[in-house]
Amino acid sequence: MPRLAPGDLAPDFTLATADGSQVHLADLRGQRVIVYFYPAAMTPGCTKEACDFRDSLSALAAAGFAVVGISPDEVAKLAKFVEAEQLTFPLASDPTREVLEAWGAWGEKKLYGKTVTGVIRSTVVVGADGHVEVAQYNVRATGHVAKLRRDLGVA
Repeated sequence: MPRLAPGDLAPDFTLATADGSQVHLADLRGQRVIVYFYPAAMTPGCTKEACDFRDSLSALAAAGFAVVGISPDEVAKLAKFVEAEQLTFPLASDPTREVLEAWGAWGEKKLYGKTVTGVIRSTVVVGADGHVEVAQYNVRATGHVAKLRRDLGVA
């Protein structure tokens, strides 16, 4: 799958979220949005990454960023994840993988030395105008949010 690059127009999406509503990327125009893709709710790495975003949310929001997490998990599993970890930003469900594919976050990756097809842990920062500012693929769960904050100049 092709990956997004700075300057690309971010593909629009509408996805169901853990709280039963929907998140529309178009509704977030006018602000910068961090869209991150993760393989599976309630796994150690994904929990660490989600909690890091949760713990950084006030600083990110103060700097003008919204955060949306996307995985192929069903809404019911996302709802349990949100409740268990007290997550305070939208987690969206993409069971058909259409959004994952459109954003370059689905494809071949190495997992324990084997090539598999699945979610490529990725983060894309979308500018207020809907264009990609930052596209990071194959990021590590641990330490990623701190590095992203440094890259974006968010204290």
